[in-house]
Amino acid sequence: MKLSQFKFDLPLNLIAQSPLKRREDSRLMVIDRKTGEMRDHHFYEIMDFFNDKDVFVVNNTKVFPARMYGRKEKTGAKIEVFLLRELNRPNRLWDVIVDPARKIRVGNKLYFGDNDELVAEVIDNTTSRGRTIKFLWDDTEEAFRKMLDFLGETPLPKYIKRKPDESDKERYQTVYAKYEGAVAAPTAGLHFSRELIKRCEIKGIRFAEVTLHTGLGTFRPIEVEDLSKHKMDAEYYRIDETACRIVNKAKTEGHRICSIGTTTMRGLETSFTAEKLLKPSEGWTNMFIHPPYDFNIADSLITNFHLPKTSLLIMACSFAGYDLVMEAYKKAIKDKYRFFTYGDAMLIL
Repeated sequence: MKLSQFKFDLPLNLIAQSPLKRREDSRLMVIDRKTGEMRDHHFYEIMDFFNDKDVFVVNNTKVFPARMYGRKEKTGAKIEVFLLRELNRPNRLWDVIVDPARKIRVGNKLYFGDNDELVAEVIDNTTSRGRTIKFLWDDTEEAFRKMLDFLGETPLPKYIKRKPDESDKERYQTVYAKYEGAVAAPTAGLHFSRELIKRCEIKGIRFAEVTLHTGLGTFRPIEVEDLSKHKMDAEYYRIDETACRIVNKAKTEGHRICSIGTTTMRGLETSFTAEKLLKPSEGWTNMFIHPPYDFNIADSLITNFHLPKTSLLIMACSFAGYDLVMEAYKKAIKDKYRFFTYGDAMLIL
């Protein structure tokens, strides 16, 4: 399939700018792959579509305050630095994106904070906007993390046209986030509150946790018409024995496995056996799922409504079928569903 087939006209006013007061109050469109039926619900009804011993697989990655603002030495020019990943903890080396990039060269020093609390030196160019920087910090690791947290900003996507506030620190994070490393939230999981999880567990639905640290690769624009030529940035993932035991027991007993989000699905599809069971593994994945693709672990998927021509929309089409998903998106626009990070959800059965 071609990238242009995933283009559609999305009114900008449908891109949600803020979260709802209650996580589970988001709308939920339920679509059935076999019948093509589409139904309107709310997310707090999610457990009505699952039974005792079914499994929800969630991504327990935790977003860190990845966006920082500094100034260049001598000129004082303002620079935005977006932290992507830590390369070497003892030496405080990080891959970052800088903006405007043309002003930042190897050897430049960058100062952060009103009183220059943090200083970094640019030591390498990685891409046109990418750099490797070394933070010049002699204090403890704990103090360094506190400083990053103090100076960093919640990395809301650029399509959200407002500055992050205090509430975003909590709302741009799933309630089950554990392991820090993501620069973007696994948005399908944002709809779960602790109360909703408890109600699901009372019904007998089990939760299995995997980790995939969402990077900018998930959201990087696809610039090739031939989807087979698109290269995803690698993202770290980990699937442990506990998750495998929960998922595989449910699969072998004929229960449903629901992937909560596309990042979770990418983790699952990176690590399966010939018998289509989940296996423990850890590493980096650059898997890009596009039609046609046969899925191996999950038989249902919860995902948000995504922007045109994105890898997230393309995966949803891979799972439910191109025609059905694009028809669902037409309905979502007509019925004014909220799109993107803080938007509404779709359940594909």
